[in-house]
Amino acid sequence: MNFDFSEEQTQLRDALGKLLDRSAGFDARKELIRAGQSHSPKLWRQLAELGALAVALPEDLGGTGGTAVDTMIVCEALGRRLVLEPYVASAVVGAGLLAHAGSAAQKAELLPKLAEGQHLCALAHGERAARYHLPHLTTSARRDGDSYVLHGDKHVVLGGDSAHTLIVSARTSGGAEDRQGHTLLLVDAAAPGLTRRAYRTQDNLGAADVELRAVRVPVSAVLGEVGAGLPAVEDAVGLGMAALCAEAVGAMAVMIELTADYVKTRKQFGVAIGQFQALQHRLADMLMRLEQARSMTYLAASTLASGGPSVGANAGGGEGGDAGGARQRVLSAAKAMVGQCGRFVGQGAIQLHGGIGMTEEAQVSHYFKRVTAIDLTFGDADHHVAKVSDALLR
Repeated sequence: MNFDFSEEQTQLRDALGKLLDRSAGFDARKELIRAGQSHSPKLWRQLAELGALAVALPEDLGGTGGTAVDTMIVCEALGRRLVLEPYVASAVVGAGLLAHAGSAAQKAELLPKLAEGQHLCALAHGERAARYHLPHLTTSARRDGDSYVLHGDKHVVLGGDSAHTLIVSARTSGGAEDRQGHTLLLVDAAAPGLTRRAYRTQDNLGAADVELRAVRVPVSAVLGEVGAGLPAVEDAVGLGMAALCAEAVGAMAVMIELTADYVKTRKQFGVAIGQFQALQHRLADMLMRLEQARSMTYLAASTLASGGPSVGANAGGGEGGDAGGARQRVLSAAKAMVGQCGRFVGQGAIQLHGGIGMTEEAQVSHYFKRVTAIDLTFGDADHHVAKVSDALLR
């Protein structure tokens, strides 16, 4: 099997690396945080000009027609620089959901704007009582003539603080845990009755809690088929999981580099602590965990890139019996492995840095926060280990 990138993918990686090294250093990140900005509009435009926002979108709608492997390349580069931009929330999950479920008119209206960096969108699906269980949904959408009226609350909407359009999931039928009855609607973030409480997560990315109180949207705002939106959400979350795995791999690689540099210069008993065999072994273990995570990330991206039945193809939940279930197992296995490896690498990096590693001044502490947040997004390692084991026992 050939794991080499194509010439175009290599060019994308190199060009993106040069852009981010020039415009998205750690000092620039600290300045954005101090200024209370969720991301840099200038950098977002530069990413659009480079084509990074359009790598997985259809060519006829402003994209480059790439695959999840191209997205992986972008996200690993973003993870290495610890950027604040809502790339996974808007360019991967939001845009992927629109490309998968949107009508021709919806795609034509929104996808070119997303690719050009003129528009941001975010999926508003998670609710406080749901934890990682995607079928759980209590937000309601009641049909009223030519409109739907929305009531409910959405919790930790990633990128929701800066999104222009929210893709809101609401129940049009069934009970709170039913797979059927999920309907997706495009909602203007400035719509009457919609309130956002914006905040920063522990890793300093932007998010928001969203209240929907009698928010009225036209029937034309429905994304996909009424009552059948959950498989599209599962597919979009699958894309997000693979992208986050790649971002975590980039962040882990930098943590190891920072730690290796530190132990070469930090002296104890008159010698650099990097000469102590126990610390060398720990660094070697960290590097092996990184390569394990990288391998699973490549598998997840290549599995998505190969096409075939979607993650949500088996609406009945029998994940062990079809290709859609096999795809979900790969994604869950990758997410679990990356979460476990990220914890090991991050804890090792902090330990080898000593007390300085716990401070805000140390870059490694920020990378560990980001990797920890990635583990908790779309299901932590324990959640996905359980999903894989349950599927194998069916």
